[in-house]
Amino acid sequence: MKIGVLAMQGAYREHISMLKDLDVNAIEIRNKEDLTGIDGLIIPGGESTTMGKLIRALDLYNDLKEMIEEGLPVWGTCAGMILLAKIIYNDDTKHLATMNIEVVRNAYGRQLGSFNTKSYVKGIGEDIEMVFIRAPYIKSVGEGVDVLSIVDENIVAAMEKNMIVTSFHPELTNDNRVHKYFINMVKSNIDNN
Repeated sequence: MKIGVLAMQGAYREHISMLKDLDVNAIEIRNKEDLTGIDGLIIPGGESTTMGKLIRALDLYNDLKEMIEEGLPVWGTCAGMILLAKIIYNDDTKHLATMNIEVVRNAYGRQLGSFNTKSYVKGIGEDIEMVFIRAPYIKSVGEGVDVLSIVDENIVAAMEKNMIVTSFHPELTNDNRVHKYFINMVKSNIDNN
C-alpha cells in the first residue's frame, strides 16, 4: 500500500510521519509522476487558495480530479476539505469540487480562534483529539454524505463514497485513530479492486 500526501504546503510532513509510524509507505506528491501507483491520497491543511492555484500550476488538477472521481480514497483535512467541497459559502471558487458539501472557510476566525477539543467521530470512536486551526466547517451536506462528527452544532467530519473530510488536524496530535480509519478505507478499496 502506498499513500500519497499532497506536499505543497501545510502539515503534510506530520501526515507522512504518522503514516510511517503506522508502517505505511507514504510519499510526497509534488508533480504528476508522483501520482503513479498510489492507493490513497491525503490533502492536508494549509491555505486552500494557494493550494488550489498550485494544483493547477503544476498540472495536477485533471489527474487528481479524475482519480478521485474514479474511486481513489482521499482524505481532506482543513484546507483539504475546502479543496474537495463542491460549494464554498460566499465564494464562487471551485477547486477539485468532488464532494457534495458546502463549507465555510475560516469559520472559527483567525489564529486566535484556534482551539483543541475531544469529541465523538462516527465509526472511529469517542474522545478523538481535535485541533482546529483557522478551521472551516461544513454548512450543509448533500445526498449521499454521511455526517461523522458535530462540534458546537457545526459539522466537522463527513464522508461520501471514497472521500472523507475533517475540519480538524489529527496529524497534530498523538491520536492516530483517524489515520487508521483512512488506512482501512484504502485497504478495503485495494481488496475490492
